[in-house]
Amino acid sequence: MEYQGKNVLVVGLGISGIGAAKLLHLGGAHVILFDGNDKLTKEEVEKKLPEGMEAEIYTGFLPKAAEEKTELVIVSPGVPTDTEFIQSFRDRGIEIWGEIELAYRASKGRLIAITGTNGKTTTTALAGQIVKDCVGNAVVSQPIGSAFVVGNIGTPYTLEADQTADDSVTVAEISSFQLETIHTFQPSVSAILNITPDHLNRHHTMENYVAVKESIAKNQDKSSRCILNYEDAYTKAFGERTSAEPFYFSSARKLEKGIYLDGDDIYLAEDENKEPVRVLNIHEMKLLGTHNVENVMAAIALTWSIGIPLERIVSTVKEFKAVEHRIEYVATKKGVDYYNDSKGTNPDAAIKGIQAMNRPTVLIGGGYDKQSEYDEWIEAFDGKVKWLVLLGQTKEKIAQCARAHGFTNIIMAESLEEVVDICAQKAQAGDAVLLSPACASWGMFPNYEVRGKIFKELVHKLED
Repeated sequence: MEYQGKNVLVVGLGISGIGAAKLLHLGGAHVILFDGNDKLTKEEVEKKLPEGMEAEIYTGFLPKAAEEKTELVIVSPGVPTDTEFIQSFRDRGIEIWGEIELAYRASKGRLIAITGTNGKTTTTALAGQIVKDCVGNAVVSQPIGSAFVVGNIGTPYTLEADQTADDSVTVAEISSFQLETIHTFQPSVSAILNITPDHLNRHHTMENYVAVKESIAKNQDKSSRCILNYEDAYTKAFGERTSAEPFYFSSARKLEKGIYLDGDDIYLAEDENKEPVRVLNIHEMKLLGTHNVENVMAAIALTWSIGIPLERIVSTVKEFKAVEHRIEYVATKKGVDYYNDSKGTNPDAAIKGIQAMNRPTVLIGGGYDKQSEYDEWIEAFDGKVKWLVLLGQTKEKIAQCARAHGFTNIIMAESLEEVVDICAQKAQAGDAVLLSPACASWGMFPNYEVRGKIFKELVHKLED
């Protein structure tokens, strides 16, 4: 290992940081752990580590001696890379890796990597299930001995990397935060599903955000493929510049080469010299909405590109259900259908949520301010939204935007418990209640999963 015997500093001790620490320990590194949270105790960190693992642990403040002996830095995704603290290591010529870079260097086999502002989790989960369903299957052109689904989807890549083998396929959901710190990371096939404004509080400009998303393919060449959305201006343009082989998907037009929706049927065109192949009818799927058709086409293209036959892919697609927290049906209470779209953490994702509703809707929005603009989201209400119930840091900003667009049925709340009570009062039989906040959960909840789970628990407590 490149880090064997080295003093390696891990910054940020959440699940990703602890995963990195474990992998470094296995690779023979001397591990130094640091978290800026001074309320975190050394004992709490020790409980997360494998029994018998030795590491230097610091919280709140990193001593000068530990800083000076550091030879490599691993940063967790939540740690901004433009701080003075991180820059001080760069100034000394110390490499800064993310946990994705660390895991990639330690892993074996083929890698499918997926990014995009929206749709990553569904696409990753579906592609991962397709791969898992082919483990040990003789019809696959290149046998798959084991499959792993990792990354921003929930399981850190670092926790699985040492389990991979030459015949493994790893499917990874990769966020923009994780892409900031890659160097040699080189997927067998990658995908950029779409790019819309998000995380500008971290990346500062749209140009920076686009560039970091595109970096998923920076080490690929023509022997590998990058799956791109033809209907997204950023990804379409990137197809003309990428060093990988571009392969497009489209929900709006036929493609000479790529995968596309024509009427209600999905077709795959291998190249302009061959007749397109009908893959399946969208009504054979359990996923709903145009955005999910795009996710399915991307997953098909990704898995087909590593040699999985279409018939095997289609078999899995037909049975695949929506992932948790993404337009997830929760329950029907007094004739009102409740949906959990907590993963709608930006306006574009929340637009997909409201577009999927086919009835009058009481909409729950608001949360942490990522410097997003909400005009397009409000315009997408399209007469469906009866009431907008707001909470969190952004509630006043969203309310002001909504009123500017002529929408005034707005109710402010202080807690999710209060929100659910309000929705139960305002919704009538035949309506829907949709949690699709258009904002991150930070400040009120640790993450969108916790927000979604609490919402579901509150809904299930309502009277039938």
